[in-house]
Amino acid sequence: MSTKVLIVDDEAEFASTLAERLVIRGYNAKAVYQGDDAMQSVKNDPPDVILLDLRMPGVNGFEILQTIKAFDPTIEVILLTGQPQTEGMSEGVPTGLFDYIVKPVDIGELIKKIINANEKRHKR
Repeated sequence: MSTKVLIVDDEAEFASTLAERLVIRGYNAKAVYQGDDAMQSVKNDPPDVILLDLRMPGVNGFEILQTIKAFDPTIEVILLTGQPQTEGMSEGVPTGLFDYIVKPVDIGELIKKIINANEKRHKR
């Protein structure tokens, strides 16, 4: 069974392209573009790993992270950010953030993080 990855990013082209790149590599990847859609997707078909944009219109990635973890604390979340020096990144650690990666995303680095996050999820 392939790892289910949900990509949550308001940059639709980025998110859909990333999903396609992950599907090509054997992942079951899906992209959504709003926080509300992310939570609906999590409730209907929980992913193993979520790639979550930090900054989206009207919502902060940390808020979505907290909602996801309240629903299912075993889902691992990797934050996507355009900020190399992300302030407040330590805020995510107590709320269950697995890791973060800076855009533009290096697909090799991202795959390693997804593998590690999925392994952590399934060790529980």
